[in-house]
Formats: sequence, structure tokens, C-alpha cells
Amino acid sequence: MSDVLSIEARTKSQAGTGSARALRREGQIPGIVYGQGAEPMMISIARRALDRELNKPSFFSQLYDLKVDGQNYRVIAREVQKHPVTDFAMHIDFLRVSADTRVEVAVPVNFINEDAAPGIRRGGLLNIVRHEVDLICSADNIPDSITVDLKGLDIGDAVHISAVTLPEGVVPTITDRDFTIATISAPTVVSEEATQGEEAVAAEAEAEEQEEAEGEADEERE
Repeated sequence: MSDVLSIEARTKSQAGTGSARALRREGQIPGIVYGQGAEPMMISIARRALDRELNKPSFFSQLYDLKVDGQNYRVIAREVQKHPVTDFAMHIDFLRVSADTRVEVAVPVNFINEDAAPGIRRGGLLNIVRHEVDLICSADNIPDSITVDLKGLDIGDAVHISAVTLPEGVVPTITDRDFTIATISAPTVVSEEATQGEEAVAAEAEAEEQEEAEGEADEERE
């Protein structure tokens, strides 16, 4: 489970587009906190603080203690609306959670032992099908990542979700098939002999062109 991080916010007293624009001019991003049967709460967060968290790959699977006007709320980010041109955050939604709240999160995949995979050592390529896997788990048991061990895998082998050991109580959202996380494919580089052969053909053609040019020059002089 990842550590719970803290982030500061303040209550937002007014709703509407005008209020949101005014907050953004002040360097604040409007948002909302909902869930746990409580009334939704409008908030704003400093753009710098939010951008710092958004740059983390685990942002949407990270638990936060949201500090709002002296009160703490355990939350997880659910959605960030971004500007279609600048990609800047425009609005954020947080979900209140407790220890036993079941949540759906996208958890990054970590690959280990590439040097112990015969297929990669022989020039094969690791083809990552899923950089993240969607999981369902309790809020206090969100994995930092899931680990895929490549040891012993050869060209043509694939890693499916069934080969991954998940923490107790953690299950994938996809349950109707044993989906693929990664494969090891054959190398696509051109062999050295083929490259040398192409270079020889090109050199021969260039020499023939040069001989023809010299022959034409001799005829002109005659």
C-alpha cells in the first residue's frame, strides 16, 4: 500500500463559471469532494500543488488526506477535467473513502528480471500491452504497483494476469478472460549479412554509373 499524502485545499463558497474563472486567475483550481453519504463540498486547490501531484504516474491510485479549513478528509482523485488546448487542469473531483471502501484504480505495472529472460537476451523485444492494470480493492489496500517477473521467458511467450500475484482482496476489473499484459516478440532488425549485401549492391551500381559517365565523357572528347 502506498503512503497517504497530504494536500491543502480551501472551501469554495460560490458555484458557477464566473467563480471558477476568477479562481483560476488567482492560481487556484476548483473542485468537488463527494461520497460517503455526505453533501458534496466545493473546494479549490493551488495550481502548483495540484500540478505537482498530477505529474505522478500513480495520481489516480494515490490516497490523500485533503486538508480543508482545518478538517481532514481521506480521498482519492476520480476525474480531472483539462483544457482542450493547453492541457492545464480546469477542475478536479475527489471521492471520500474509508478503510473498507471498495474502489476501482489503475495501478502501474513494474517489469523485473529482463536480463534473465532468454528471449530478450537473444534480441527479442518486450512488447508492453498494458502499462497499467485496472483493479478493485479496498481503499487502504491499494498496491503501489503490480510486478511482472520476466525470468525464463522466451520469444513468443506472453504474460497473462493469471501469472501475476495480487495482494489479498485485490482483483482485476476484467474477470471474463485471462488478459495479456506483455509479450516477447521476435527482433525486427535487419541482419548484418543482409545489410552488407545491400551495401555491396549499392556500391556496384554506383561504380557502373561512374564508368558510364566516364565513357560518355571520352566519346565527347573524340
